Amino acid sequence: MKKIGLLTSGGDSPGINPCIRAVVHEAVQQNVKVVAFKRGFAGLLDNDCFEMVLNDVSGIIQKGGTILLTSRCEEFKYEEAQKEAINNLIKNECDGLIVIGGDGSFRGACAIADRGVQVVGIPATIDNDIYGADMALGTDTAMNSIIEVIDKIKDTASSHERTFIIETMGRNSGYLALMSGIATGAEAVLIPEVRYDLEKIALRIKNRYKQGKISNIIIVAEGAATAYHVGRQLSKIAGIISKITVLGHIQRGGSPSAFDRVLGSRLGSTAVLHLLKDKTSCMVGLVKGDIKVSSFDTVFNNKKELGPSLIKLAEVLGK
Repeated sequence: MKKIGLLTSGGDSPGINPCIRAVVHEAVQQNVKVVAFKRGFAGLLDNDCFEMVLNDVSGIIQKGGTILLTSRCEEFKYEEAQKEAINNLIKNECDGLIVIGGDGSFRGACAIADRGVQVVGIPATIDNDIYGADMALGTDTAMNSIIEVIDKIKDTASSHERTFIIETMGRNSGYLALMSGIATGAEAVLIPEVRYDLEKIALRIKNRYKQGKISNIIIVAEGAATAYHVGRQLSKIAGIISKITVLGHIQRGGSPSAFDRVLGSRLGSTAVLHLLKDKTSCMVGLVKGDIKVSSFDTVFNNKKELGPSLIKLAEVLGK
């Protein structure tokens, strides 16, 4: 293998740039050239690419986002687009491709792998919902960003004796909300994986006020409900007046944490080495401290579950 392709696809997450850096450094070490495609699969279809060298990745390890840019490419779902992508890889003499992204990106990668392209994926999504990876790139940084904001909100909540409802990202997974709830001592956490009872939550908050506890934090994963819906319901049920904060894209930005910088470096290097070993249609991920390989079929056919003990812990600590 003399040349490999590289792209970042889907939502950005902190840690991607350290990963890109590691891919280039490992490839150079192995005498392999890297062809980078801008804006994900859209750039692959447009053949918008350039050869990356060490100077291109100098000074990027501390930067959030992705220097290669990213996008979501609905067109790539279709056969003709996939064939065009393969033709562009052939034009650029790429013997393999590394795709950094989440579930949707991996499905696109799998589609061209099924057509004979050697592809290795690297999980990058703050939702941390990819099976075969204990922690995806960006999750740790996003969690720290959420915690920092909630800690500040708690100061205001206490000063004004208020209940705040904070909405985090997490359409299919409540990992960010759950872990942030444990780390900030939230009174309630609503996640897609667990049915919730707003009447019970309202009663708990009312009781807390009666006991002299002057503030409350409720964290809601976007896949469970909207913060505005929860706020309206608490007002109807128990007359609780709440303030709403939707964190939004602030969770995806920022300089990657030390954990994400190291993880990105490990994943990028390992992905290159596995391509050189003729691995394909697979993903490299952190499992129990080591970097392991999982086939795309395994990733797609299994759902990543939240640990029951963590859910129980959040319930106990929120009382």
